This record gives sequence, structure tokens and C-alpha cells, in this order.
Amino acid sequence: MNNEEFKILLRFFKALADESRLKILGILANQECSVEELAALLRLKEPTISHHLARLKELNLVTMRPEGNARLYQLDNEALQTMGKEMFTLEKIASLGEDVDTEAWESKVVKTYIEGNHLKEIPTSRKKRLVILKWLASKFEEGITYPEHTVNEILKCYHPDYTTLRRELISYQLMRKENGVYWRFVQK
Repeated sequence: MNNEEFKILLRFFKALADESRLKILGILANQECSVEELAALLRLKEPTISHHLARLKELNLVTMRPEGNARLYQLDNEALQTMGKEMFTLEKIASLGEDVDTEAWESKVVKTYIEGNHLKEIPTSRKKRLVILKWLASKFEEGITYPEHTVNEILKCYHPDYTTLRRELISYQLMRKENGVYWRFVQK
């Protein structure tokens, strides 16, 4: 999502983060109304309604047509659908998190569970456990095979329950085992 689209999306959510504006859109989705009618329906003052309508017009969510001395407002359904199709695709929403440090959470988990170079406890949460297991897997070199007793000795350096850790490394497919020989498994 480019910067301009992001700003439009932000304005869209800010505009709709108001109860009165949401109610106005709901009313205008069903019928045309003047400022006076909306003010009466919502029990708000006309200048307040005008302010809300101006915010909605900035996003092209409402249209206005003159009728005599009055101005009638209606939801621009087509503009709303267009915005939905353009802004609310999975790719666009996913792109909102592109500049986030994806490793920040993993670093926090490691800092929480690792003291010095020792695992304080094995996390019960599957997501946190996976982070710790990845950290442990990184202690084994790629392309090197290890007999089970060597795997146990390496894991003992980090936590006394090396058997659970060894089983979990296999279970989470971070290591492989065949005929008593282990190796670090790196998914491509």
C-alpha cells in the first residue's frame, strides 16, 4: 500500500470512528436527508451534522444534491464499494504491517526465557515454545550430523530436561532423526 492510499485508509477509519458519523451513514444508506432532518433524527445541532457531513464528503462517502433551498445528502454506495474493493484486499491489509520489526516479538520471548545462556523454563505457549526451539536449533550447525549423546550434551548446556527439548525439536521439524543420528533441518 503506497503512502497516499495509507493516508486515505487512515482518514477513512478516523472518520468512521465516530458514533454519530456511523449513524449518519446508516440513515443515508436508506434515504436522502437534509441537515435539518439528520439533526432531528440524531438529536444533534445542525452545525454538528454539517461538520460530520463535511468529514464524510472528504472521503466521497456521501453525495449532496440541491433541492430548492435545501441540500439533500445520500450515501454514495458506489464510492463505498470501490473503496472496499481497492483498499480492503488481503494484500493491501497485509502490507500495513510491512515496516514492522517482525523479530521484535521473538527477541522479547528469548529475553524472557533465556538468562545468560540458560533456558529458565520451557514455555507452555506453543508460539513461545517454537521461538525458543528455533533458538536452540540454531546451536546446531547446518550440514553436520550428531549422535544422540552429543545432542543431549548440547541441550543439557541450556536446560536439564534435554529429552523433552530433543523430542520437541523433532516434533516441530527443526531437527531430523534417522538411525540414532540427528541433524538440523532447515526448511527452504
